[in-house]
Amino acid sequence: MAQLFTKDTQAIFWNNNASAIQRMLDYDYTIGRETPSVAAIVAPTSSSKFEKFFWGADEIMIPLYKNTTEAKSDFPNADVLLNFASFRTAYDVTMEALNLGGFKTIMITAEGIPERLARGMNAKARELGVTVIGPATVGGIVPGAFKIANVGGTIENIINSKLHRAGSCGLVTRSGGLFNELCNIISINADGIAEGVAIGGDRFVGSVFIDNLLRMQDNPEVKYMLLLGEVGGVEEYKVIDAVKTGKITKPIIAWCIGTIAKYYDSGVQFGHAGASANAERETAAAKNEAMAQAGIYVPKSFNDLPKLIAEVYGKLKADGVITEIVEPQVREIPKVRKSKNFVCTISDDRGEEATYCGYPISSVATPDTGFTIGDVMSILWFKKRYPRWAVDFLETVLKTVADHGPAVSGAHNAKVTARAGKDVISSLISGLLTIGPRFGGAIDGAAKYFKYANDCNMTPAEFLSYMKKQGIAIPGIGHRIKSVRNPDLRVSGLKKFAAENFPSTPLLDYALTVEELTTSKKDNLILNVDGTIGILMVDMWRALGYSDEEIDVFIDAGALNAFFILGRSIGFIGHILDEKRLAMPMYRHPWDDILYDIQTAPEI
Repeated sequence: MAQLFTKDTQAIFWNNNASAIQRMLDYDYTIGRETPSVAAIVAPTSSSKFEKFFWGADEIMIPLYKNTTEAKSDFPNADVLLNFASFRTAYDVTMEALNLGGFKTIMITAEGIPERLARGMNAKARELGVTVIGPATVGGIVPGAFKIANVGGTIENIINSKLHRAGSCGLVTRSGGLFNELCNIISINADGIAEGVAIGGDRFVGSVFIDNLLRMQDNPEVKYMLLLGEVGGVEEYKVIDAVKTGKITKPIIAWCIGTIAKYYDSGVQFGHAGASANAERETAAAKNEAMAQAGIYVPKSFNDLPKLIAEVYGKLKADGVITEIVEPQVREIPKVRKSKNFVCTISDDRGEEATYCGYPISSVATPDTGFTIGDVMSILWFKKRYPRWAVDFLETVLKTVADHGPAVSGAHNAKVTARAGKDVISSLISGLLTIGPRFGGAIDGAAKYFKYANDCNMTPAEFLSYMKKQGIAIPGIGHRIKSVRNPDLRVSGLKKFAAENFPSTPLLDYALTVEELTTSKKDNLILNVDGTIGILMVDMWRALGYSDEEIDVFIDAGALNAFFILGRSIGFIGHILDEKRLAMPMYRHPWDDILYDIQTAPEI
């Protein structure tokens, strides 16, 4: 892997760190990326399904997940995990990702992961060929392609430090604090960096100096390298050996900070866990001297580093190794941005012609387009165009539930309201308000409970016992008139359609075994039309490839009952227009149909 990231790299961000994510997206927009670098966010405690972020002046939605497995399943091409978990959970998050597979790079910000765990974690990553940046790191960047979280600071600082496009230097540091400062120094004295990594300050980090420098040796964009080490550890000696053996041939500029330690009478530890010399060869001074003897460019002090960078850069440019960089155009982030109050993912009316889920209305409206009302329902309700058998089933449902006579509560209310002189809308609403758990709700309920029983592998007897303990009559079972001897022809028609057109009907098959048990007790405890519709809807969605979780969301949202609402609205409007057409008078309920039981109110 010659280059750590590309302009197509996408990451899964573990922990909803909104400010860090927004900085990544602002960088993406500025450098002209086609797609956001953050594909998904893992936020175990969030109840939301997505988070909104700015993309220039507009907004985008990034999905939220409860765990890495689900996020990776939906975004298999996201091969970077940005682990912003706390030190208490960062190890577990990393190990889960390593065991899951599919990640090329994992960055860990947490500081203070127990050293025993860190060593095991890093060994596992090496075994799998995964590059771990950190623990205790700010991350890394490939300018003009991908940057991790807060690396580089603000957009203004990124532009000033030439991090918006690739330069010539490969930068590797331990210090995240000095990373941005070095980027700025390199931009002033050279043409910026081609790739930069802050490996992290903990004693045991994943990828060390030599790992990153060997990759940069193979990266043609990197012409020379800069290493900033520190007091403590012996990782710099691996770089010295690579230079001596010829594994690294590109020029390296290097400096170990912490040379002031020699002025202390006793050992001293600096800010990082690994910044403590336990032997003479771990001191900054000893490592700087050893690197200089190996032919690495080492300044006399940190203050001389800028001058040395300019000298090495100038020589490479004079030799033709480095050529002039053409400055790319960058997009400007608006100073003022306003968050949207509403989100719409099904239709768009901003262009010359409104669209339904990407289809212009003219392409779906007329008969010659081949679209039916079922097609429009599938794209607007479920955001997918269903195959013809599924579309025909949706329309069959609408036709089946359209009306059930004037005596049902909804039609009765609509008729009474119309006779009171109210308009069609008011009358229709009056009827629709009666739809609920006692009128129409059995479609939702049947789908929910039969699916639950089937998912739990309950036998019909266990299902009946379960519902009895819940104190709930089984939705979708029972009819006031119809029975085994007098079957409901609507149910017969639905079952016939499913048998001829559905790939399979496992839930209907299960429901029919339940019906055998219920009708053995009473012959009118049949699977009714509401139950059949709800159960077949589940079978339809399963055949179309929806997951059980997605189907549960549809059920909980009331999508099934929506078919009853839409279908029955056709009938209600018919009754309303019938009342208007017949010019029927105001309705008053007859006294002889009311049981009056009036007691004299007692005085208190």
